[in-house]
Amino acid sequence: MIAVVIPAHNEARRLGHCLKAVQAAAAQAALTGLQVNILVVLDRCSDASLAIARRHGVRTLELSAGNVGIARRAGAALMLERGAQWLAFTDADSRVPRHWLLSQLQWRADAVCGTVHVERWQPWHGTALRRLYQERYQAREGHRHIHGANLGVCAKAYQRVGGFQPLPAHEDVQLVLALEADGAQIVWTAQHSVATSSRRDSRARQGFGDYLNGLLGQLP
Repeated sequence: MIAVVIPAHNEARRLGHCLKAVQAAAAQAALTGLQVNILVVLDRCSDASLAIARRHGVRTLELSAGNVGIARRAGAALMLERGAQWLAFTDADSRVPRHWLLSQLQWRADAVCGTVHVERWQPWHGTALRRLYQERYQAREGHRHIHGANLGVCAKAYQRVGGFQPLPAHEDVQLVLALEADGAQIVWTAQHSVATSSRRDSRARQGFGDYLNGLLGQLP
C-alpha cells in the first residue's frame, strides 16, 4: 500500500485543490493495481480544513503540536501501522502532477527527492525576484533540492533511520541526510515537479515561503 501524508495547519483555502490533485495521482496509480491511502494531518486547525478533508473522503488525524516535523512523523507512523510500504509526502498548499506516484515508484529506490515550481507568481514578487529564483533553482536531474512537498520514501528505509524528527523546520532535510548517511539509494529527479504556493504567509517557518522572502531581501 502507498500512503500519501499531507500536514495541514489552517489550509482551508488551498487544501481542496491539493486533495483533488493527489486523488487524481492516486487514481492513476490505481489503474496499475496499486492501493493508495491519503491522510491529512490536521495540526492545530481552527478553520474548515477538517470539513474539506472529509468532503474529499480522505483519512484525517488531528494534532495540537504546532510542529510540522511532529505532524509528518505522526502521519507516517499511522500509515505504517496500516501497512504502508511506500510513503509519499506533499504539502497542503501544493498540487502534485497526475503521474506523481507512478514516477516515484518507477525508480525502485529507497527515496525519491523531487523538485517544485511556483504555480502562480504574485504581483508583488516582480520580475527581478522571479529571475533570481529561476537562476538559483536547479530544476534538472541530479539536483540537490529537498522539499517536503515532493518526497517519497520506502517504508523500510524510513524506519531504518528513525523517520522524521520532531523539528519545527527542515525535518525533510534531516530525514534525507539520515538516509544518505545510512547508504540509502536516493534519486534526485525533476520528472514530477510539484506546483507550490508563492505566498508570503508560509505556515512553516524557514520553509519555501521564507526562502522566497529571503531572496526578496537580497534584491537592490
